[in-house]
Amino acid sequence: MGEEEKPFERIPPIRPGDEVLRRRRKRHKLRVAPNVPRFFRFLKDAFSRTPLLQMVIALGCLILAFSAGFYFVEHGTNPAMGNFGDALFWTIVSMQTMGSIGIHPITGAGHTLTAIWAFVGTATFWGVIIATVTAYFMLPRRRPSTEIAATIQYNLEKLDDLSVDELEVLKGATDRLIEVRMERLRREAPTK
Repeated sequence: MGEEEKPFERIPPIRPGDEVLRRRRKRHKLRVAPNVPRFFRFLKDAFSRTPLLQMVIALGCLILAFSAGFYFVEHGTNPAMGNFGDALFWTIVSMQTMGSIGIHPITGAGHTLTAIWAFVGTATFWGVIIATVTAYFMLPRRRPSTEIAATIQYNLEKLDDLSVDELEVLKGATDRLIEVRMERLRREAPTK
């Protein structure tokens, strides 16, 4: 079968004379069916580790507040405004389609409220989505070990400029980071 699979592969060096190795990654097969458990894990992580729930609650409160405001301003003067359900429907639809439904404001206060809601509703709706996705994908970058490793790497580049005390701190941090990783690998390794 040719050459046996090696755990590392060479990559082009940045400076001449450097030898750079990268751990080979396992190749994953293309999945045709959706991975339902992974989707539920994503939802669990999104709700527990990002501000998604708080932002959805805030958006719901804004929708109810603007619906109530629109209902009180337009009820009685606008024939299309029959009940609070119509105002709620107007709020949800006008958040994205800018009021292209049959309910349009008649009063000046209704026009002002519609203009404010057009900006606030759209910004809040897309803000919830963008903030959640950003927070979710930034979670791995916030791990303390990643930040410590980046700091160690920076200090290793400045090794000649460090004092003895700074070198001792660097050595201690590096040793502890490696010990923690080895401990984790030992725990995760299957026992024979």
